[in-house]
Amino acid sequence: MGLCLANPTDKYVDRNALALVPTPAWTPTWHPVPHIDVVDAVESAICNRGMTIASERFGLARDQQKMFGVITLTNRNNPEWTRCIGIRNSHDQSFAAGICCGVSVLVCSNLCFGGEFVIKRRHTSGIDLFSMVEETMDAMTDSYLLFEERLLNLHDIGVTDNQARIFIVKAAEYGAIPSCDILAVFNEYLEPRHEEFRERTQWSLLNAFTEIAHKYKPARFDLCNRKLTRLFALDGQPALT
Repeated sequence: MGLCLANPTDKYVDRNALALVPTPAWTPTWHPVPHIDVVDAVESAICNRGMTIASERFGLARDQQKMFGVITLTNRNNPEWTRCIGIRNSHDQSFAAGICCGVSVLVCSNLCFGGEFVIKRRHTSGIDLFSMVEETMDAMTDSYLLFEERLLNLHDIGVTDNQARIFIVKAAEYGAIPSCDILAVFNEYLEPRHEEFRERTQWSLLNAFTEIAHKYKPARFDLCNRKLTRLFALDGQPALT
């Protein structure tokens, strides 16, 4: 699955471990949400829509203060990828609780997320977690359809080696990858580790980025995916020039 934890002190955990993580005490303006409550709210919304969870993976970072997760849904329509839901939560006020939609490419377990986090709410006294998740899941249906259509289109867009060079440098300028990874992405594109990506297309180029991004820490991986979504116009907006 596509959850990346690059720091040696970070840990992959199950739901039982999430439930044991203590939640900080509330303040008048900050109401931290237990990690397990975020996961349970997402699971409830999934079941309410008749969808089935195929697999799930969670991780804790920064002394259990940050939680990241990926839930994969059963997909009977397209064998090339499965729909995924990304989850994050924090107990140290470093970022807002959020969930987003994406796809996991089965051949190499890459994860591509569709744009900005669909919800991104601070832990204020007015937070209504379950209503927030329910509204987000409704919006995700259209997001998945758009995202998958755009991904299919990438298969049909040819890329020359020079175009790939220019695009990768542009991605570094845009902040999708650090400049030190420009050569690594280009080499992955020229000699992909998976035979399925040897054809010179935008689909293969996207795979080169996501393969290298596996080494990033969760926050950097998230940023990379969101930037790539914009660069490859997977969010339905016009491509950047």
